[in-house]
Amino acid sequence: MSTRAPRLIVGITGASGALYGVRLLERARALGVHTHLVVTSAGLLNVHHELGLDRSALEALAGQAHSPGDVGACIASGSFTTDAMVVAPCSMKTLAAVAHGMGDNLLTRAADVTLKERRRLVLMVRETPFNLAHLRNMTAVTEMGGIIFPPLPAFYHRPQSIDELVNDTVERVLQMVGVGQASPQRWTGL
Repeated sequence: MSTRAPRLIVGITGASGALYGVRLLERARALGVHTHLVVTSAGLLNVHHELGLDRSALEALAGQAHSPGDVGACIASGSFTTDAMVVAPCSMKTLAAVAHGMGDNLLTRAADVTLKERRRLVLMVRETPFNLAHLRNMTAVTEMGGIIFPPLPAFYHRPQSIDELVNDTVERVLQMVGVGQASPQRWTGL
């Protein structure tokens, strides 16, 4: 990342796993990363259902929040430099839109811009099991340079809580997008 404060776009969609997006916002702030948040209406429903947060509490975690309908926002243009984008969690609907270049809202437009500018895009896809359409969409995004990162926990460090699992996954994602201060648990061998 450059010498200016790193800029990270965080998208939150309607898939289960809102805690990943919220923890990503919290940790990014703690590491001095400026975040631009876009949360879909289904994402906001999940944040409220799973975590009890309303829109204002969620948006307070971000450096700047954007409405998904605001396709004129700064993050809709490649001329606005960001370092990376993470969609956490990423629904299969959003995955499909990204895979097919359907920038029909600010979140999918920002993802498309991230890919076209050859910046790091990480999609924390949440669904199981995958059907063939899901797999083909993941392949398409990967072929375009995106990273499919299902939030699958590691157990080699013997986590004792869900928080430890979520925290380690978020640290791995932050490291993947170039945040040097991220500190995921490392495998050191047997």
